[in-house]
Amino acid sequence: MSRPRIVIVGAGFAGYRTAQTLSRLARGRAEIVLLNPTDYFLYLPLLPQVAAGILEPRRVTVSLSGTLPHVRLVLGQADRIDLDARQVHYTGPEDEGGTLSYDRLVLAAGSVNKLLPIPGVAEHAHGFRGLPEALYLRDHVTRQVELAAATDDPKACAARCTFVVVGAGYTGTEVAAHGQLFTDSQVAKHPMRTGMRPRWMLLDIADRVLPELDERLSRTADGVLRRRGVDVRMGTSVKEATPDGVLLTDGEFVDTKTLVWCVGVRPDPLAESLGLPMERGRLLVDPHLQVPGRPEVFACGDAAAVPDLEKPGSYTPMTAQHAWRQGKVAAHNIAASFGDGERRAYRHKDLGFVVDLGGVKAAANPLGVNLSGPVAGAVTRGYHLAAMPGNRVRVAADWLLDAVLPRQAVQLGLVRSWSVPLDTASPELARVGGPERQRQSAERPPESGDGTRPEQPPRPGTEPARNQPGAEPARNQPGGEPAKSQPGGEPAKNQPGGEPAKNQPAVTPPPDQPPPGPDVSPGPVRRTDRFTEGDS
Repeated sequence: MSRPRIVIVGAGFAGYRTAQTLSRLARGRAEIVLLNPTDYFLYLPLLPQVAAGILEPRRVTVSLSGTLPHVRLVLGQADRIDLDARQVHYTGPEDEGGTLSYDRLVLAAGSVNKLLPIPGVAEHAHGFRGLPEALYLRDHVTRQVELAAATDDPKACAARCTFVVVGAGYTGTEVAAHGQLFTDSQVAKHPMRTGMRPRWMLLDIADRVLPELDERLSRTADGVLRRRGVDVRMGTSVKEATPDGVLLTDGEFVDTKTLVWCVGVRPDPLAESLGLPMERGRLLVDPHLQVPGRPEVFACGDAAAVPDLEKPGSYTPMTAQHAWRQGKVAAHNIAASFGDGERRAYRHKDLGFVVDLGGVKAAANPLGVNLSGPVAGAVTRGYHLAAMPGNRVRVAADWLLDAVLPRQAVQLGLVRSWSVPLDTASPELARVGGPERQRQSAERPPESGDGTRPEQPPRPGTEPARNQPGAEPARNQPGGEPAKSQPGGEPAKNQPGGEPAKNQPAVTPPPDQPPPGPDVSPGPVRRTDRFTEGDS
């Protein structure tokens, strides 16, 4: 008798915990398959420290095959799910198509950047949901400081030293807090940069920083940011983004080359493609995390609207804390569906929140106890070390080295501007191969198992626009390198990511787009989402 197959789509907090728990419960009696675009689990809360140069990128990643030895890892991006046939169709990292049949399905596809219909944002802003975006931001900020120090124009220097972060939630607050320290460290002890004043702005339409947290924590974070020099503006957002800066809703125009978009997230569009009942883009499930009418399908994490039994009539928020706990409950209920144990309803108890503000500063309320200052900083870092499923010693070592040694502020040039567009369904993957290769791959459908290339229905919202693969990129839009004066502008010759050396094979790009570097290797091409009216 063949073993039942359980397919888990996504290896974020919910998917990873589901696979980890199922691996222990199944004891080899079921085949567990994990479908994910990357071979690692990303610990998102520490991503701002990667952008600020505190942690090396691999510190916040945990190997899936190394920590889930009894789980079969399949690299790929789910394209569509056939519920009647019980099959998941996906595209692999080399454009190969594949199909996975299942007896139980766990949809834990996570979330992507939330887009709003603001002119210029999709073209000139960058998100902060994946490792490539963090690496790009670190390079970009370093480059802007270096270019500002080299110019004799005070206005150009001020524009390059101005960094605008939109969204004062967890991510935006931490990015601004760490970013101010990072840029200050680059100019503080450099004699050639005397007089340079890096300026970080944090914008949000809410009336206070961290509006989802207790007001006392919000005041703590706000005070730390303002004392550090961050320009905090509540009740203000971006009205329009341009190559030279941003127009704010209060009418002020801010000259800047950097716009970081942290306004929130929306569920992965894969959930919407199932045609099942939804709640604001999230798949409706019962308290046992099962889809009504489809008992073989489970959903958890950001992709699922899970009833909050502590607050009847509402749904649990899209946070890592809920996703991690829901993954464990989903695993137990899947095991119960095969006769092993009893089903559990998802209930949660708030354990508190932690916000890392850089240095020794933090805001935390573990078990309802409000903390600030160094004590909150110690609690915050202790919480992260305990929550990480791996790399604890390496993370602690990086923290120790950062406390006693200056940070290395250099550009590696590994991630280019066009490879991390804001408008993407796969923020965990950087686009590679150059804009020309992306268009060619987009025009060629993936192969099926018999070697043919059947047409695959596109995921919702993936119709190519001018700045999408398969269409001519517009000037200064994702998919093409911005002009030299824009964020992520073209590096100078002989710099990392600069133009290819002579006698190297090159692809002629469209106007205002750089040729792929000589060291660029082929890789996956991800589809992108466009904003639809329902997202507002």
